Amino acid sequence: MRSAFSFQGDPLHLLYLDESGHSHDPSSEFFVLAGFSIFERQTHWLEAQIDPVAARFSSTNPRDIEFHGNPMRSGNGAWKGVPPNDRVQAVVDILSLLADKQLQLKVYACVLEKKLFSPNEILARSFEEVASCFDGYLKTLYKKKNPQRGLVILDKSSYEEKIQTLSHVFKHVGHANGQLRNFAEVPLFLDSKASRLIQMADLIAYWIFRHYQSGDQRGYNLIKPYFARYGVGPVSGLRCHVTQETDTRLASLPLPTHPFPMATPKLISTKPDQISMFED
Repeated sequence: MRSAFSFQGDPLHLLYLDESGHSHDPSSEFFVLAGFSIFERQTHWLEAQIDPVAARFSSTNPRDIEFHGNPMRSGNGAWKGVPPNDRVQAVVDILSLLADKQLQLKVYACVLEKKLFSPNEILARSFEEVASCFDGYLKTLYKKKNPQRGLVILDKSSYEEKIQTLSHVFKHVGHANGQLRNFAEVPLFLDSKASRLIQMADLIAYWIFRHYQSGDQRGYNLIKPYFARYGVGPVSGLRCHVTQETDTRLASLPLPTHPFPMATPKLISTKPDQISMFED
């Protein structure tokens, strides 16, 4: 059965993206655009792994449960009153799906330390970095006689019109590193409430942001092994533009006081006293 996003011709790789840390918000030092790619025929299976996590919090209406990094960590909004142990386990179980070898999910991210850039160039630079990286991966597949087109899917936001314009320019005019040659269409924007995969991209972007902003490495450590690797070198799916001071700070982080628990999908069971709190 073909995906709802399928186009005629080559099969599609879908790149789900979300941002964390607004480009014009002076209260944060970093901006992150991040997410993951997945082959179109695998999306249903991945959603089927996330839905049971939502059912823990609403067995009657699991689709009403939305996974978003900040409210889950802080216990705000719809997550108010949900015990920290339950919230952290949900985060771990979703991020741990990156480890599924059958899915071969690949993480892409651009991290910008905002003081190094003009606020008006942050979004364009981060989208250029992530899009060109994803395009580079698709190019390697093409060279291996495995042509696949790409489609970027993002959460609806105030950035929609700007990213649509950027995508058109990068594809038809070019960017600093060339042109986007393997995209099937301009980016698609969906309401995150309707897409578990955009919610997963939200968690990825948030926990990468949290690592750089607050030195909380716990979610980042679950994500780090799955940054895309391709081409000669190989090239990494993480594009990072930060100061030397930030690199030094992150390199000397102590071990977390409250480490995340193990994932608990199928074979692993976690005892209650092993489940750690979010505070760190």
